[in-house]
Amino acid sequence: MRMILVDDSDLFLSGLRNMLEAADIVVLGTASSAQEAIELARRLQPEVVLMDVQMPGQNGIEATRVLKALFPEMKIVMMTVSDRDEHLFDAIVAGVSGYLLKNMSPEKFLETLTGIERGESPLSPGLAARIMAEFARRDRETAPRNAGIESSLSERQQEILSLVAQGWTYKAIAQTLNLTEAGIKYHMGEITRRMHLQNRSQAIARANRLPPNLSAEKQCP
Repeated sequence: MRMILVDDSDLFLSGLRNMLEAADIVVLGTASSAQEAIELARRLQPEVVLMDVQMPGQNGIEATRVLKALFPEMKIVMMTVSDRDEHLFDAIVAGVSGYLLKNMSPEKFLETLTGIERGESPLSPGLAARIMAEFARRDRETAPRNAGIESSLSERQQEILSLVAQGWTYKAIAQTLNLTEAGIKYHMGEITRRMHLQNRSQAIARANRLPPNLSAEKQCP
């Protein structure tokens, strides 16, 4: 996985780079501002941009909008110091592929981040819950326009979406439902297409609208 790191703290960037490179992740470069990040991404075209959401001047969300317009396939993962960050929802809408807390343990941070290579969305459960609640609030405001979107999903797709939203890995879901990981990825692609969403993170955030019998939590193996 080839990535660039973006944060206005040189000390944090240095520590983050050391941690990622120790895990055999290729860090192509670092940037300390949104504008530097855009220029670096243009030049190096990384697979992933790991970026702080709040920086002086142009913030991470504004940079995300620019990068996704230039490179739609580029994955952008935001970092924040608090799960109460007011920008969580706007970042997901802008097209980020995931959202991580800076105070996660190194092991959990790496585990969640590297899930992106398996087609998963790096999104810690606490952050997912807050984003889901915000989607629910905004959906209620636009209910007539959004009515019937989830009904286009099959029962199996609704079940898969519910499990992904609970933090299950594709591997665990595949084992539980007797499917292949490739099958789970295919279903998630169909889910985002049918729900007219940009990425899996948005699909996860919309999972709160599933019928109660399908959105109930299950025990992850």
